[in-house]
Amino acid sequence: MKRIDTGKGYITLWALLGIWSVSALTSLPGLAISPISEKLLHVFPSATDLDIQLLTTLPSLFIIPFILLAGFISERVGYIKLLYIGLVIFLLSGALYFFCTTMTQLIVVSVLLGVGAGVIIPLSTALISRFFVGDERTRQYGYVSAITNISLVVATTVAGWLADIQWRLPFVVYLLPLVSIMLVPAIRRGEVAQHADKDEHAALSGKISYLPLSKYMSYYLLITYLVMVFSINLPFLLGKEGYDSAVSGAVLSVFFLAMMLPGLFLKRILDVVKGRVLQFSLLLILLGVADIYMNRSVGFVIIGCIAAGVGYGVAQPYIYDVTASLATGGKVTSALALLMSMNYVAIVISPFVVEYLQDITGMKDEGSPFLINAVIAFFALLFVTAYKHFVK
Repeated sequence: MKRIDTGKGYITLWALLGIWSVSALTSLPGLAISPISEKLLHVFPSATDLDIQLLTTLPSLFIIPFILLAGFISERVGYIKLLYIGLVIFLLSGALYFFCTTMTQLIVVSVLLGVGAGVIIPLSTALISRFFVGDERTRQYGYVSAITNISLVVATTVAGWLADIQWRLPFVVYLLPLVSIMLVPAIRRGEVAQHADKDEHAALSGKISYLPLSKYMSYYLLITYLVMVFSINLPFLLGKEGYDSAVSGAVLSVFFLAMMLPGLFLKRILDVVKGRVLQFSLLLILLGVADIYMNRSVGFVIIGCIAAGVGYGVAQPYIYDVTASLATGGKVTSALALLMSMNYVAIVISPFVVEYLQDITGMKDEGSPFLINAVIAFFALLFVTAYKHFVK
């Protein structure tokens, strides 16, 4: 069996695949609803648009508190036990979707899905810091970021294809935790081999550098909000320009693929941009949203998607890596949980913030969210550049 260098020892390839499989699950909550949302209104005639919105937003809403709870509990409960619990809840919710006969049941199961996802999301990144150190940790954070984004693209495509066959079939993507459950024993053996839990008292007595962490959390919230405009508003913008949903889907796939690619070469990119990672990422996001606002032809939209996607794809794993270094002992998972909760806070608040900013600026056309986000990105870039030690 091939052994993988962790920077402080070795784990098996099966253990690494298990860690990667957990990371792949983090992008799935809510994904199966989008391709069947219109069909659900026909399957359940009494359902309302609010019901559909609850199905897509409730998982993210419940993920937030359970991410934080999992980070806290992980300091007192074994990682493997907590991982098992989260995976089983996730898998159980995926299976229950196939037996739902009312919209209320679907909504309740969506809440359960959010609970399971919330438990495993901080563990998916904490496992990297638990096994890897130094350059190997940085490299692995790049890989898991790439895996998360590519799984989003693949699962979205598969769910859309399955939706054309039968409305329940997209829920099959929520059964993927079964693969992770089968690989958890390999992760456990890798943990024992590296003596990860040799000092329980040290794990409980760790600490977090909260001031720099709060700055990275703010930055992560900002950039996630900025790029949410692609998922939420780009289809409407393209629709106004006369492009059909197939074009929108293809362009969004380019965006997610652009987010994925930097993770494969993260260490090399960081060596090139040196200490300017945050500025570099914000600049690319700014160029991306501004490009789409100024020119709505498909070619320029694709360029904008690539620029913003690469910018986000560089910043995300870099922030994970830095956050892991801001905590010690068992507090690493808590620090990562605090950081990752910002991703889902941004997802939940983005539609409301966009609508509010459109109201106060009086800009109501489909392109205005891109202009507004370009202005926000511009001033954020000026701030981060002027205050070079913002995250020091």
